[in-house]
Amino acid sequence: MHRANGPFLATAAAVGGVVLFLRGFKVWNERRLIQNTPRARIRSMAMGLVEIEGTVEPRSVLSAPFSGHECAYWQVDISTRTKDGWNIVHRNASHHPFYLRDDTGLALVYPEGSECKIGFGVEEVCNGPFLPECYSEYIKSEHLTVVSLMSVGQMRFRERVMQSGQAVFVLGSAMPRARAVSLSDDDAVAATGTDGPQNRIATADHEVTGVVRRGQNEPTFIISQESQLALTLELGFQAFAQLIGGPIISLFGLGWWLYALAAGRMGH
Repeated sequence: MHRANGPFLATAAAVGGVVLFLRGFKVWNERRLIQNTPRARIRSMAMGLVEIEGTVEPRSVLSAPFSGHECAYWQVDISTRTKDGWNIVHRNASHHPFYLRDDTGLALVYPEGSECKIGFGVEEVCNGPFLPECYSEYIKSEHLTVVSLMSVGQMRFRERVMQSGQAVFVLGSAMPRARAVSLSDDDAVAATGTDGPQNRIATADHEVTGVVRRGQNEPTFIISQESQLALTLELGFQAFAQLIGGPIISLFGLGWWLYALAAGRMGH
């Protein structure tokens, strides 16, 4: 550790290690919550914290902003390259509800506020300022002036989507469905006959057993393409690394300060 940067780096290590430990504790509690929440069938799920699995069915047919793929839900982020790695400067998501179906019934999932553990379908690094049209048009349509000014160096564009028929695991708060069917502008354009989008959504909404979303009392809300077992293993490794690594990093920083203070007293 360079002497001139020693105090700064030692302080950062001491504080960062504590933050890492606290994050590990949070991840461990999240893992225990997943393990301790019994799996429910959609038709018989109780209201409150619930764990369900099923296949995605779109309520609104959306186009992912980068790839243009049809999907039920999308998330994107844009990052710029710094000396410390990638720095995310913009995040966005569709937030449209989608259906989740198992062999017993149908649930309506509102994904806003969820921790989405789905792999990136699009991940591309581009050199500005001449970006591919799909990215430049998105920046323009979202009025991302600051992001546009950053497009002089390397930029990373990532997109994840949930498509019809994809199997997902959801841990969230279940609540009764609303009695009234509400159609957003994205859900229903003008429809005629009995097979239009309005009729299809009204029929599916009537079939819905309950709504799953981020709860007020229990904010844990996870949507994952991994199974419960794979997810708990991943979270276990992540928590273990943070719970062990955090104190080690903090002790390193504190040790440097103790050594520096002792050396200062000896110098006097």
